[in-house]
Amino acid sequence: MADLIVTESGAVHRPRNVDWKRAAALLYGDWGTSKAYVIGLAFLAAGFSSLPIILAVCALTGLVGINYMVICRHFPDGGGVYSAARSQGRILAVVGALLLLADLTVTAALSGWSALSYITSGAEQVMWIKFLREHIALATIGVLLLMGLINQFGPKHSGSLAVVLALPTLVVVIVLIGISVPHLTTHFLAPRHASLTTVWVQFVGVILALSGAESIANLTGVMKLDPGSTMDRPSVARESLKAIIPVAIEVVFGTALLGWAMLSLPSVLGTTLHLSGHAEIAGMLQVRSEDMLRFIGEQFATATFSPAVGNIFGWVVGIVFFFLLLSAANTAIVATIGLLYMMARDREMPRQFKLLNRHGVPIYPLLIAIGLPAVVLLLVANFTSLAGLYAIGVVGAITVNVGSCTFNRTVGFTWYDRVLFGVTFVVLLFVELTLAHTKLDALQFVLAVLVGGLALRAYTLKRQGLTTVTVHRQVAAMVRQDLASTMQTRLQEGQKLMVAARGITPVLSFALDEAQLRKATLCVLYVKEVAVYYTAGGTALGRAKWQDDPQANAIMSLMLKLGSERGVNVVPIYAVSQDAAATIVDLSATMGVDFLVIGATQRTAMAKLLRGSVATNVVQQLPDSIHLLIFG
Repeated sequence: MADLIVTESGAVHRPRNVDWKRAAALLYGDWGTSKAYVIGLAFLAAGFSSLPIILAVCALTGLVGINYMVICRHFPDGGGVYSAARSQGRILAVVGALLLLADLTVTAALSGWSALSYITSGAEQVMWIKFLREHIALATIGVLLLMGLINQFGPKHSGSLAVVLALPTLVVVIVLIGISVPHLTTHFLAPRHASLTTVWVQFVGVILALSGAESIANLTGVMKLDPGSTMDRPSVARESLKAIIPVAIEVVFGTALLGWAMLSLPSVLGTTLHLSGHAEIAGMLQVRSEDMLRFIGEQFATATFSPAVGNIFGWVVGIVFFFLLLSAANTAIVATIGLLYMMARDREMPRQFKLLNRHGVPIYPLLIAIGLPAVVLLLVANFTSLAGLYAIGVVGAITVNVGSCTFNRTVGFTWYDRVLFGVTFVVLLFVELTLAHTKLDALQFVLAVLVGGLALRAYTLKRQGLTTVTVHRQVAAMVRQDLASTMQTRLQEGQKLMVAARGITPVLSFALDEAQLRKATLCVLYVKEVAVYYTAGGTALGRAKWQDDPQANAIMSLMLKLGSERGVNVVPIYAVSQDAAATIVDLSATMGVDFLVIGATQRTAMAKLLRGSVATNVVQQLPDSIHLLIFG
């Protein structure tokens, strides 16, 4: 198995072995699991008037998904917030990456906790299940350690595991929707009782379905390339699109339908659990908010078939979502690893973060991806508190990402791409400000991550001896990434030079010196300009000879003699033309020359005004592959 890929340019890359199916499964492991706790938390926030909130979350999720289809197409080496924001400033990129790190940390912890809730609910009388319920935070840490062991073998293997987990989950979701559709009703939907401000705060509090977008964007650096692309010129536009579209459709419509099914549960709870009072039914839904999908499956299967079938199907739902939620934790771990590795590669984090094991997995980022969620789990009190830490990180990261893309002029976004980014940026900015105002514990958490990350970055830059300086944009533009290749020598044997001669002038001597130095063939071009060209006496342009032109004959004879004396191969070229500049450009391309040498124009100012400068016209038309030297 190849651990690293070394391209012709000498660059070292992580293996690109994650195809669209594995990428989609990893994405579904995060996005797809959001419905497992979003609808329950929405009911806790707004009760039977929560359907508009659920639909709004689905709409925002779809909007963000469309944004990231565009982002992944333009960032094949990692399209997360760090890559997108780097062109706008290194500090902004690091802040965005740390916001994403805060989100991924909570995602791993939240998904692991929710997974154990699904597998342990409804069987508290069993001793070991009761023990897990009482020590669920410690049990979640143990599960994350297991995920770390799996990920040390690379994302290809964890991606294969995600495929195995995603398929049965999709089947279960389809069955859940199928058995609930006959019972869907609007009879129990309550109108909005709170003010619009309160509803907005409730909506902001249940946005838990967005981090998958950043996860898949960061995975573009290990995705398989599209046909026709190379490691030096990568493209994953088709692969990423095939991964995102089906998952986004399932998440948006599946969450909406299952949210409606939850609010239709009172139609069957009277017969399955003998609940009649509105408060009693609402209390039961609140108790089962952490494993709402399992509760939906139990009740609708009981109403459709029998209590025994309902109990069995409830366990099936619990087991399937247990494993899928573990896949969500796994996706967060993979994304954290990729993010920290990318930052270390750009010298924003310690160089030790670039150390890879024999499977191509960064060692220290893997340890951090497991350690940070474990610390969070030791500090939180319950599931609701853990969920409260989630949104501020991911919304902040996505806001920085789409905001950077809106104002990024170095990437070929279309105008309608920028409009899409701008609308999304405004919506998410208001969401982020609301979260910072209403959730003090989440704000403190994300500030702790930012302070710690920026302090580590400052220490890294100090150890590397780097100093940040502010220079003018024109000065910064002089130091480009391709500066080293630009400054490489071009002294190669077998090159061709062409000199455009108008007389015996110093430019001929300069061209001869260059050809001798480079051991190149020297093409001496003489263009006889005529005001109107016509074929007199059957003499065509291609049949004109330099020997018949006295001035051309003098130039060519001298250059052939000097070339013979100095060991330079001189090729005479003669042309008659109405447009000297166009002829020079055409013959340069036809002959395949590497350098074109022309003398400074000797035309008068009036002639330049009326007919233009040959040098100026050549510059405007000459292909980029031919280097132009103007001597004078």
